[in-house]
Amino acid sequence: MVIKTGEKLHVMYRSLHEKSTRRHFVGMVMAATNSLCRIEGFVFIYDEKKTEFIRKPECRTTIIDLAESGYIVNIIGADVELEAVRYKHIQGVGLVATDGKSFALDINEFGGKG
Repeated sequence: MVIKTGEKLHVMYRSLHEKSTRRHFVGMVMAATNSLCRIEGFVFIYDEKKTEFIRKPECRTTIIDLAESGYIVNIIGADVELEAVRYKHIQGVGLVATDGKSFALDINEFGGKG
């Protein structure tokens, strides 16, 4: 099995068309069967007016087939504090998903403030 229960993921939903809402999800795998995963965590939506990703406050559970072409999936460290993850623009680097501690994921190739 490629994905294991307890692993933490950062998932980016591929845009289906130019005006698609840009969504990301950061969470922990609660159950997995092959590439089908039940993940608990937080949704981030790109706010066009503010030109930034905004985290929805409530924890959500979603089921995603990570083998589908509609997702870009990064396995993140076990020590990442999911509740603390935010998007931040860092001078000279660009847009980064970070928990403000050890986790920093450069996501510039997928959009945002560069």
